[in-house]
Amino acid sequence: MKIAIIGSGMAGLTCAARLSNAGFAPTVFDKGRGLGGRMATRRAEGGFQFDHGAQMIPCEDAAFRSLLEQAKASGHVAQWDMGDGNANAVGTPGMTALAKYLAQDLDLHQQTEITSVTQTDAGWELTADQPLGTYDRVICTAPAPQTDRLVGHALTEPLDQVSYAPSLTLMVALNRPLDAPITQTNPTDALAWIALDSAKPGRPSRHCWVAQSSADWSATHLERSKDEIATLMLDLFLTHHGLDATEVAYATAHRWRYALVKEPLGQAFVASTDGTVYAGGDWCLGPHIEHAWQSGTAIAEDILRCA
Repeated sequence: MKIAIIGSGMAGLTCAARLSNAGFAPTVFDKGRGLGGRMATRRAEGGFQFDHGAQMIPCEDAAFRSLLEQAKASGHVAQWDMGDGNANAVGTPGMTALAKYLAQDLDLHQQTEITSVTQTDAGWELTADQPLGTYDRVICTAPAPQTDRLVGHALTEPLDQVSYAPSLTLMVALNRPLDAPITQTNPTDALAWIALDSAKPGRPSRHCWVAQSSADWSATHLERSKDEIATLMLDLFLTHHGLDATEVAYATAHRWRYALVKEPLGQAFVASTDGTVYAGGDWCLGPHIEHAWQSGTAIAEDILRCA
């Protein structure tokens, strides 16, 4: 059985790893350069590093906790003391590490954007900038709007009920230590989160901070250029901490259009009537990495059950 998986975020890699462990050889395609989706780590000249997407890995599911313990034993995950009496798992040396742990020995094709998924007599034909072949099963784990455009015509349920909140991220490195809590939740109306990224385990010893804007502020400024977003968010960050621009060594911004699931589908995945096309991701169950893992696992188990 030839299996194609679209998306190398948590859901796609989880599904691929489970199928691979069961003896299949899925092919994973992703339009981005790096693995992990929002489990993203940005490295910049000067030794600066930032987790500019998901900040931590909350866990309630016992089976997901077991995966994190295995990844921890291999050095891909560690506990982060957040300075407020709480601790959460994070990838180490960056949030992408958990994705890399899952991706070991998989057939990965990054920077390959799937533009069409077309049914033929032989199966489902995938096309990027050129034909990629025909597959017996196609699993799409892109954000719901992108999934709908690619394979919505084949699914038994519409995805238009799924909704997201956007998020804008500022990455800023300072020339000196900052006397502030290493994590701040909702410190201002515009900023929903500030964290000293360099305080996470395994990070370079730099003064690297990440700030993420509130959903309302993000929606208002979503279509601005990244330079404009960086300028506006840097001003918010500096004003909040009583700093001036001379203390900034590096700053940039990132736009997450599909950041946090507000209204999930309410089930682990959706499929075509004949079970040859599946769609899933965090958008099926909720906003956390764990939800993406649950969706990817459920898809793989359904394919194995029907195989």
